[in-house]
Amino acid sequence: MTSKHDRLDEFLAGNDLEAVWFAQPASFAWLADGRNVIDRRAPVGFAAVGYDGFELTVVADSIEADRLRDEEFDGVPVDRYDWFDGSLATAVANRSRTPAAADFDVPGFERVDPSSLRHPLEPYEVERYRELGRETAAAVETVCRKLESGDTEREVATALRIALGARGIDAPVVLVGGEDRASRYRHCVPTDTVLGGYAVISVTAERDGLHASCSRTVAFDPPSWLPERHGAAASVETEAIAATRRAALDGGTAADVFAAIQDAYGNVGWPDEWREHHQGGAAGYAGREWIATPTLDEPVTSPMAYAWNPTVEGAKSEDTVLVDGAAVEVLTSTGEWPTATVESRDGAVMIDRPGILKL
Repeated sequence: MTSKHDRLDEFLAGNDLEAVWFAQPASFAWLADGRNVIDRRAPVGFAAVGYDGFELTVVADSIEADRLRDEEFDGVPVDRYDWFDGSLATAVANRSRTPAAADFDVPGFERVDPSSLRHPLEPYEVERYRELGRETAAAVETVCRKLESGDTEREVATALRIALGARGIDAPVVLVGGEDRASRYRHCVPTDTVLGGYAVISVTAERDGLHASCSRTVAFDPPSWLPERHGAAASVETEAIAATRRAALDGGTAADVFAAIQDAYGNVGWPDEWREHHQGGAAGYAGREWIATPTLDEPVTSPMAYAWNPTVEGAKSEDTVLVDGAAVEVLTSTGEWPTATVESRDGAVMIDRPGILKL
């Protein structure tokens, strides 16, 4: 029995339930290792996966059931219902053991927040993450090397989506900030503004349900302050990674990591910069499974992916890292981007952080 099943068994026993169902795309992908998405904007997919303490069952409408059975699953039963006869919620209610819970509205079912069940990562998920991280970084860096100062943010975003899509990777978040906007805004949704002197590129990429985030900075004729601010952001990110490692080893929480991030901003001379943007958190079957705050008591688990994204007024440092016990591994890395080695103040972590690519 897998540890996912162990977690679900504990959840069922602790809540006096006979079954639990997931139809939100992130949790469906986590448990079923498949996709239930057609409309990416919909919070609930076209199929649900349930667990009753013995086996998994997928319920899908007659439009999608055969395709799911043929293309998405290996050995998982797919129970179909006529698309014109009721809804997914009704179909699940008619088939499930009770009492039950679900992550979407099902008549008579309790509601469950599935995010805490999705971590830590399984070994096969770690391997998928490594592949996703390498390919995400490769796509982003390939596009970055071809940029010109006269390119518009929107043109760059389109190129990024194409490069990721060619690798079978979706891109729920693509941010491109040129010189005019990167120093003013933390989330540069692409516009027709040209890049100018430099650009900060950020993506969150998704494949097989897993999400990887990274940022890269490209300079043509950058402002004189950019290297110092970029280095400050890289230092804060390194401290966040070191604090995550400590928390994973010592049973710490997201708030513990956040406190270290606040201290790190002070140490680099930007004590209030953390107020301007969220700092990231755990990654997995969502871009952020949780986002750290000063009071968030979510446990820092291992092995787990984390994506910290500190900003310093026009500069940003961000990669997705795997924390596995005392080991820290950068997932979104190709080994082909200019880097600088940064050491945490406690000396526990020495890690290469992406530098500024000068074109």
